[in-house]
Amino acid sequence: MVAGDRLDRIDGRRRRLLAGLAGVSTGATAGCLQQFRSMANRNSPRDVSLEVKTVPADIDPRGIHIARDVADNLEAVGIGATVTPMDEQELLRDVLINNDFDLYVARHPGYDDPDFLRPLLHSDFVEEPGWQNPFGFTDLEVDDLLDAQRRSSGDRRRRQLSELQRAVARQQPFSVVAFPDDIWAVRTDRFVGWNRFGLRRALGILGLDAETDDPDRLDLVTTDDRLTKNLNPLASEFRNRGTFVGLLYDSLGRRYDGEVRPWLAADWEWSSEGGRPAARVDLREDLTWHDGEPLTADDVAFTYELLADTSLGREEDPIPAPRFRGRVSLVETVRAVGSRTVEFAFADCDPEVAVRAFAVPVLPEAEWESKASEANFAGIGLGGQTTEAVVWDNPNPVGSGPLQFEEREPADSVVFSRFDDHFLHGDEVASRFGATFETLQLQVVPSNDAAIEVLTEARADAAASTIMPKFVPEVAESDDVEVVSKASRSFYHLGFNVERAPLGNPRFRQNVARLLDKGTIVSEVFDDYAVPAATPLAVTDWAAPDLEWDGEDPVVPFFGSGGDLDTDEAHAAFRDAGYRYAKDGSLRNR
Repeated sequence: MVAGDRLDRIDGRRRRLLAGLAGVSTGATAGCLQQFRSMANRNSPRDVSLEVKTVPADIDPRGIHIARDVADNLEAVGIGATVTPMDEQELLRDVLINNDFDLYVARHPGYDDPDFLRPLLHSDFVEEPGWQNPFGFTDLEVDDLLDAQRRSSGDRRRRQLSELQRAVARQQPFSVVAFPDDIWAVRTDRFVGWNRFGLRRALGILGLDAETDDPDRLDLVTTDDRLTKNLNPLASEFRNRGTFVGLLYDSLGRRYDGEVRPWLAADWEWSSEGGRPAARVDLREDLTWHDGEPLTADDVAFTYELLADTSLGREEDPIPAPRFRGRVSLVETVRAVGSRTVEFAFADCDPEVAVRAFAVPVLPEAEWESKASEANFAGIGLGGQTTEAVVWDNPNPVGSGPLQFEEREPADSVVFSRFDDHFLHGDEVASRFGATFETLQLQVVPSNDAAIEVLTEARADAAASTIMPKFVPEVAESDDVEVVSKASRSFYHLGFNVERAPLGNPRFRQNVARLLDKGTIVSEVFDDYAVPAATPLAVTDWAAPDLEWDGEDPVVPFFGSGGDLDTDEAHAAFRDAGYRYAKDGSLRNR
C-alpha cells in the first residue's frame, strides 16, 4: 500500500463477538455444553449453587486458597459451592473468551493508568473477549464516569475516578482481594540490576548489567510453559504481562521513568483537531525487522488497523484483538505519511491518556496481513467469529525488538538472541537498556522448589516466574541467591458473571464479597507479602480516600472477624437481599 493512501478508521463502537470465540480445538460448542452440564448439576431449580473456577495449587496455591475460602463460606451460609481447578490457559479461555463461569479467582495482569478500567467495565466491551468486561457488567452511571475520566486531567480527573471507584465498589462486578508483592529469586555473580524494574517487564531484563566481560548467555527458569507453546502477542490466554514478547516486539513508546517515552518513535508532536488530541509521530531512521526488511510507517498504520479489526474489514462486524483493546480504542484514525511519519487522530480524551495508545506492539504487515482470514479448527469454520491473528501460535516470530527468536521446545525451553541491528545497541539509551548478553534461554521447571535448586547450583541466573513467600527464608539463607521484591499493580480478585442468576443482583454480589476476610487472607495466604484492598486503584495515588483499607473493607466488610464467619449476620444479609432459607438450611431464590 502506498504511504499516505491508508486511512484506517478505528472506531470505539461495540463489537459483536459470539461466545464461540474459543480459539481451541475442542470446538465452538464446548462452552455451551459445559454451561448446560453446569446447569443440569444444580441440586434443584430453586436452590442457589455456584461454581468457583481457579488454577490448581501446583500453579498458584494462593488462588485456590482464596477460592476454597469463598466456597467454604458459601456452603456455611447455605449456598452449594464447588471449586474447579484448571490449567491457567483453560481458566483464561473460560473467563476471557467463552464467558463460561459463575465465579472465578484469578490475578489481573495489572495496569499503568486508571483508564484500564474502561475496557474492563464499560458496557461497550461487554461482548468482547480478553480483559474486556468479562463480567458482562452494564451500568450507565459507571459508563458515564469511565468516559468522563479519560477526557479529564488533574484534580478533575481525580474526583471523577474517586466517584467511579465508589460506584464500582457498590456494584461489585468483581471484588479486589489483594495486591501481592512480586518476589523473584536471582543470582548476582554474573548479572546485577535485577531490582531496577524486576522481571515483570522487558526493561527489567534489558536493564541488567554484566558483572563479567561479555557473558554469552542469560539463563532464566520459569514454572509457566505457555511461552514455549505460543509466541503470539495478541493471545490473551497465553499472555499475562508479555515480558518476553515485549523483547521480540517493539512499540512506538515504552513506559519508564514514570511516563510513556519514544521508543521506535524518534519523537512525537501533539496538536488538536476539533477539540480532540492528534499527534504526528516520526520514526527512528533505518529501523528493520528481524528478517532484515525495513520497518516503515505503513507497518505502524497496518498494526493499528489489525488490532482494531483482525479481519481487516473482511467480516460484517469487526473482530478486535483481545489484547491492547483499551489502548487501541483511544485511536480514531491513523495514516502513514511517507515512510517514516504517522499521523494519529484520537477519540475524545486527554493527551495524557491518549499516549497509552503508543505502547502496543508494532507488527510487520508482510507477516500478519494473511492472518486476517477466518480461523478454522480441524476443517471446521467458526463463522467469522475469530481470525488466525487471534489464535495463531506464531511459531517463528518476526519482530523488531532487541531480541530475536532462535528456537523453542514446547513445554521445555525457548531461546532468543540479541538483535545487533537494533537501535538500542548503538543509541543514547543503550547504556540503560542495551542487552549485555548474546543469548537468552528460558527453561521450564516444574515448581518453585526446582527453580531455587537450579539457582543454588548455579545452573541459571534467575527465576523469571515469581516465587511464593514461603521460600523467602530459604533464599535468604543462601550465599549465592538473593530475593528481589517489587510492589505490584496486578491484583487478585473474585470475578462474578453478572449474566447468570443470582449474580446479576448487586446485593447478592455484595454479600458474597463479604464472605472474603481479606485481612486474614493476606496474613495467612500471602504471608503479609501483599496489601488488602477495596479498590483496583488502591496502590496508586488515584485511590479514593474513603476506600482506603483501615482494618477492613469499608464497603463490603467481612461477615465476622479474625477469619471466623458470623453465619447469623450473613443469613440476615441474604434475607434482606430478597432470598429465603429452606428448612434444610439451603439458600433459595425468591
